[in-house]
Amino acid sequence: MLYKSTRNSALRLTSAEAIASGISAEGGLLVPEFLPKIDPGVFLRQSYEKRAETVLRLFLTDFSEQEIAKSVRNAYAGGRFENDAPAPVRPFGKEDAYFLELWHGPTCAFKDMALQLLPHLMAYSLEKTAKDETAVILTATSGDTGKAALEGFRDVPGTKIIVFYPQDGVSAMQKRQMATQEGENVFVCAINGNFDDAQTGVKRIFADEEVREALSKKGMRFSSANSINWGRLLPQIVYYFSAYADLVDAEKISLGTPLNFVVPTGNFGNILACYYAKRMGLPVGRLICASNRNNVLTDFIRTGVYDRRRTFYTTSSPSMDILVSSNLERLLYHLGGEDSGKVSGWMRDLTETGTYTVDANTLAAVQSLFWADFCGEEETAETVRSVFRDFGILIDPHTAVAAHALESYRAETGDRSPAVVVSTASPYKFPGSVLEALGQQAPEDDFEKAARLCEYTGQPIPKPILSLSEKVIRFTKVCAPKDMAAVVLDAAGV
Repeated sequence: MLYKSTRNSALRLTSAEAIASGISAEGGLLVPEFLPKIDPGVFLRQSYEKRAETVLRLFLTDFSEQEIAKSVRNAYAGGRFENDAPAPVRPFGKEDAYFLELWHGPTCAFKDMALQLLPHLMAYSLEKTAKDETAVILTATSGDTGKAALEGFRDVPGTKIIVFYPQDGVSAMQKRQMATQEGENVFVCAINGNFDDAQTGVKRIFADEEVREALSKKGMRFSSANSINWGRLLPQIVYYFSAYADLVDAEKISLGTPLNFVVPTGNFGNILACYYAKRMGLPVGRLICASNRNNVLTDFIRTGVYDRRRTFYTTSSPSMDILVSSNLERLLYHLGGEDSGKVSGWMRDLTETGTYTVDANTLAAVQSLFWADFCGEEETAETVRSVFRDFGILIDPHTAVAAHALESYRAETGDRSPAVVVSTASPYKFPGSVLEALGQQAPEDDFEKAARLCEYTGQPIPKPILSLSEKVIRFTKVCAPKDMAAVVLDAAGV
């Protein structure tokens, strides 16, 4: 299995080269040459670890079976996930609807599913491609990726990790998780801007020859922990196969029954992983893309026009407060005939004008697979409230956006097929928003908010959240987007 770039189809890299580099030199994203087929029946009655090994072996053909098995074991076993169950499925309470809970890991967000594994894949990739170099993991976050990446790469040999986040664009609990991060190879900086400013700044640094040359002289190279890195996206394919197999094992569906998946979507990586699973043979019916008030993806899927020139809203679901969804580029490459020239043109238009319009055939291909909806803050809060009131299940605002989209989809289409709502974060990462949604007054202190939420709902506070109150704040730096490159060089010791 080799990898090519969305902006250069002639490029060919091994999986180790793709993971070590993170992004193609000309700015494109790396995708597999082809998507292997697999019978979803092979995943029945298997552990999550075995399912992960099966998927990874299809794509990491320059890794040995032992390297893959050890990476998976180090990521998912040994108590890193609550009850050693990385991705449990539970009934939603509605007819043929389920939650896929992806937040039982060390940072209480779905990013753990990939970012507990990526550092191990990265270490092997560096051994295979650049033994004497240090990887500088450069990451922008809208809240959850940052902490999960910091925790995953903490003190991993041969790496340094630098995370940028929007100063006023993450929850207080997310900010505290990053600011208290332990480890000798980690660095965190807020920026005066939104997530798109952080992500654009990171991409610009990746492409800056002067910065790359300065790092190279010190034996360093850039890579990424964002989902632009194939090694971050690949592990996310696993939990869609796993959820399907769990439902078959539990006799909730029969093998071959199509499942609709509803995914709260910001940077498009999570739902793209489900698209890949479908292409590989998973019986997926509709891919339902759920957005908050920053509904650029909803508009695109409905019209074929991507336009980031709109008001940016800070919402109660901050990990979705994104106007430039990087992974959409991969989907457009696949559905646009794998024409890297066409994709390059669209991305150039987005950079230069803030908008692009895909051709009719590409739009038809998108709409044949995806359905999209969004909701505002009142609808998000009402969904948090109604799910707890009606079913006794406490969900966070991102999950609520997806649950609302499922209701909208069923009402508009009449499709009552079995559906899985992807639940991406613990409600205790956003205790103030959840308390207010439940009609309760939120205290000022974040830990008092969590305690009040626990008292009101009877739902336990996850241990990683409880332990935060004892940790010392280490990182307080804030910079302007234009100064990010200087911050990177300083943090890297260049």
